[in-house]
Amino acid sequence: MSGEYALAFKLLGVGMITVFLILFLVVVFGNVIIRLVNKYFPEAEKVLPSNTGEGISRKKLAAITAAVNIATKGKGKITNIEKL
Repeated sequence: MSGEYALAFKLLGVGMITVFLILFLVVVFGNVIIRLVNKYFPEAEKVLPSNTGEGISRKKLAAITAAVNIATKGKGKITNIEKL
């Protein structure tokens, strides 16, 4: 009976290690693909108009942009500003 348990635990260990390795490879290759795409095919940046039709002044727009840059450490981008 103990031989059957040993085989069961071996199969369990091999299965868990296999799943871990496959998930690890998926994460690593996913990150590599994301970095390569972002490096060689960057998304075109949209330029916001200096003064939108909604009446947002340049000073307010600069303050919002600075706040987003500080909060996201330069990784965030403003695509749309709407007054609530």
